[in-house]
Formats: sequence, structure tokens, C-alpha cells
Amino acid sequence: MSEVSRVLVTGAGKGIGLAISQRLAKAGYEVIGVARNAPAGEFPGLFLNCDLSDADATAQMLEEATRERAICRVVNNAGIAQPQALQDLDLATLQQVVDLNLRASVQIVQALLPGMRAQRFGRIVNITSRATYGARNRTSYAAAKSALVGCTRSWALELAPDGITSNAVSPGPTATELFRRTRPVGSEAERQAIASIPLGRLGTPDDVTAAVSFLLSDDAGFITGHVLDVDGGSSLGGR
Repeated sequence: MSEVSRVLVTGAGKGIGLAISQRLAKAGYEVIGVARNAPAGEFPGLFLNCDLSDADATAQMLEEATRERAICRVVNNAGIAQPQALQDLDLATLQQVVDLNLRASVQIVQALLPGMRAQRFGRIVNITSRATYGARNRTSYAAAKSALVGCTRSWALELAPDGITSNAVSPGPTATELFRRTRPVGSEAERQAIASIPLGRLGTPDDVTAAVSFLLSDDAGFITGHVLDVDGGSSLGGR
């Protein structure tokens, strides 16, 4: 396969990242998944163990992944929330959340950029969050994801002359294993989440992967600098 068919997906060991990897593999992409822990079952491509909170380990992983061929598509999905009320927020947690959500994404795109420019082609998709509109107990997470939105738009302007697009997908409440840890089926927490969504249901990993797949595709070649809300209308005002 050519360089433009290769796609790097971070946070690929479970949840949305694994679902994205599976969908892209079925679509014919050569998927390179990255996560701290391997998925429970078989991964649909090359899986690289890497703790992205370690900048040196991240650099080593990227050197290995691009040693023989460039990677021209990337999904920056890895992240961490660490909810804390403002009065309880400690600076170490703030730094940790910003580092994984933002620094890792910047470092990855920097490493892949030479290969994209050589091919005169690239697709960058950053996974952000509904929290960028504001969320209780999410100061660190909202700040980090809002910064990633700013990066998305800045990269769109900076990289357009090289044929590289930069977009983001912003999921709302999505029924993943991580979501269910704090919002079990039938719980009051689940009810409150659903009540915030005009379409009246939780998102599914497939809802998110469909948007990501489109923005990575050749069909999305004239879309850049866009944040696509996949949240059932929950980011709308007037509710």
C-alpha cells in the first residue's frame, strides 16, 4: 500500500479509538494503532504499545512508525479527562490533562508532517469534545480540547498550501466502556446525559467513526478547519 493509505490512530486500544481503527481497516486503510495497553482481541492492523504521556517514548514510537514509509493520515484520539471542580483543581492534574490531549497531538503531527509534505497530501483529524462549549468539573479537559480546536484551525491555514487538511470531530455523550463506568444503564447519571441530547439517545462509537472516516477520505478534500459536532444536537443553545 502507498503512504497515503496509512493512518495512525491514537488511543486505539479500546472505545472510540478501537472502533475507528476497525472501520478504517474495513475501508482498506493500513491502520497503525497506538495505545498504552493492547486491545483485548485482535487489532485490525499494526499495534504499537506506547505511553503517549511520555514525550520521549512518543518520539521513539513515531521514529519506528515512519522509518520505512510516511504516514499521511492521522486521528489524534488519545486523551484523558480527570474531572475536578474548580476549587479542587490541582496544577499537576491540569498539566497532565493538557499534556496528553494537546502536547501528544502536536508532537505526532510534527513528526508526520515531513512525509505528508513530500506526498503533497495529508489528513489530520483531531478528536475534541462537547466540553469545549463548557462543562461542569471539566476545567482541565475543556481547556485542553479547546486548545486542540485552536490547533486544528491554525493547522488548516498553515498546511493548506501543502494539500493537507485539518479537521476535528467533537463527540457528545457516547456509549463506550469508559462512559458506562460512571453512567450504568438505567442509572440517574445516564438519564441526565440523555436528557441533555435533543435527539434523545446516546451516541454510539459508529456515529463517531462515520464522521472520522469521512473527514479522512478523499471526498473531504475541500473541507478544512472544520469542527464537526457529533452530539445529537446537545451543543446547541435554546434547550
